[in-house]
Amino acid sequence: MDETTPGAWRPTPQRTAVLTALRACHGFISAQTLHAALAADGVAVGLTTVYRTLRLLETAGHVDVVRDGDGERLYRPRPDEGHRHYLVCRECGLSLAVDAEEVERWVARTARDIGFHAVTHTVELTGVCDGCLSGPDRRPDPDR
Repeated sequence: MDETTPGAWRPTPQRTAVLTALRACHGFISAQTLHAALAADGVAVGLTTVYRTLRLLETAGHVDVVRDGDGERLYRPRPDEGHRHYLVCRECGLSLAVDAEEVERWVARTARDIGFHAVTHTVELTGVCDGCLSGPDRRPDPDR
C-alpha cells in the first residue's frame, strides 16, 4: 500500500488486525460484523477504526464493496485479479463473481460516446440464489 499520500495506509496494530480479520472471512461482511468478530477474538479495535480502515482499503483498491438489500455496505478482500463484479443473494448473502467483460465494454463505450475520461464505476447485481429459492414454497420477497 502507498504510504506517501495523505491519509494513506499506515500499518498500525489496529489496522493490521482489521485487515487480518477481513482476510479470514469468507464472502462479504459488514463493518459491524467484522467489528464483532474482532471483539469476540479479544481484539480491542473501535468501530470507527474499522470503518476508517475499510475506507482506506477501498480507496486503495484492496477491497470489493457491494451493498446488501438494505443498502448496507459489505466488504471483502479484492482478489489479485483486480476489479470484479458480483451477483449477491439478497436472502443469504452468497456472492459470486461474474464475467464482467461485457460490463467493462459497455462502460468504456458509454464514456467514450458521451466524452468522459478516467471513468470509474460500480455495478451491483442482486437477486435470490437457487438455494434460497428452492426451499418449500419459497418465493423471493420482491421488496428485498
